[in-house]
Amino acid sequence: MKLFRLDGKIQHYAWGGSTYIPALLGIAPSEKPSAEYWMGAHPSAPSAITTSNGPVPMNELIQQDPAGIVGPQVWQQFRELPYLFKILDVKDMLSIQVHPTKEEAEKGFARENAAGIPLNAPHRNYKDANHKPEIMVALSEFWLLHGFLPEDKLQQVLLDTPEFTSLVGIYEKEGYYGLYKSVMEMPQALANIILRPLTDRLIPDYRAGKLSKSDPAFWAARAVLNDPNGADNLDRGIFSIYFFNIMHVQPGQAVFQDAGIPHAYLEGQNVELMANSDNVLRGGLTPKHIDVPELLKHTRFEAVHPKVLTGDSISGGLEKIYPTPAPDFVVSKINISAGQVYTYTTKAAEIMIVMSGAATIKGSDTLDLHKGQCVMAAYGESYEITTSGNVEIFKATVPVK
Repeated sequence: MKLFRLDGKIQHYAWGGSTYIPALLGIAPSEKPSAEYWMGAHPSAPSAITTSNGPVPMNELIQQDPAGIVGPQVWQQFRELPYLFKILDVKDMLSIQVHPTKEEAEKGFARENAAGIPLNAPHRNYKDANHKPEIMVALSEFWLLHGFLPEDKLQQVLLDTPEFTSLVGIYEKEGYYGLYKSVMEMPQALANIILRPLTDRLIPDYRAGKLSKSDPAFWAARAVLNDPNGADNLDRGIFSIYFFNIMHVQPGQAVFQDAGIPHAYLEGQNVELMANSDNVLRGGLTPKHIDVPELLKHTRFEAVHPKVLTGDSISGGLEKIYPTPAPDFVVSKINISAGQVYTYTTKAAEIMIVMSGAATIKGSDTLDLHKGQCVMAAYGESYEITTSGNVEIFKATVPVK
């Protein structure tokens, strides 16, 4: 058997929505937010694979025949399923964050292990020894922060925002690093002095519906109003909202986040595919652990000109693939209608999720799939997908040369 039904795990983070993921999966909403749906073998929330002997956690199934399931080349290179596939429903802003490179993740993980910090400790930075490049494909209109504004645009923001005039000289002398270090390390009382007049000025306009989502003022006001501690201590993540690019992407468009690029998701639903890691260094807009020295060490202090990826058409136009520089993963979107057949032989383990419609997948087994259902196709499986109507499927795999 090389074709299996897969059931992922819902993660109930505070920033998530309540209805999108349950509606996708065809289940009743939970009392807790449903923020992410994980499909993969990450040990903290492995998917369940339906076998003839019942459900088996995906990481345990892989250990039974590693090269036979993930593929010999992939196993030799990564010694694991190298990706984690997710659906996200972002209702409230996520933390400002940066992911480390592979080399730095290995060092940080070893250092925290040597210090005896438990893996589940809230102040732990490195949950594993892996990097975490990631790509997101929008399922709805999607808003995010992505990298520092180009120099001239950031200069203009500092000049145009009256409360930031004290920062202009720092930026002119010390650039991105000096500016960011200054606001991230300043005493909370000083951050309050700078940000309080700004947010007091913005909130009435936000409440009156006068602010556009392309304006940092919109997200700054929302951040304060959604923060239970906002009245006393203003979150210095507000500086990042003004210093970073605000991106607005449409369904089917994608954005790649490489190591060191600071970013934050603001609103919307997406498909996300990343290296199999949970390493996040945070810089604000979160009640979770923030380690400013570690964040500064791993952030790329450079202008970012955002790139929106629209995908490349393959498989006779039935599939759109979103290539990235990451060796760990590649995501694609398959759209077929009645009478069309999508055929493939896997070069590495694949995970697929049906986002709309219904399909039949025939390989070493035949599975009928409807919206929200997933399959895992092991290495070397030849399969075909057909539908009696229209179906949209997202697929994750490894770009084997």
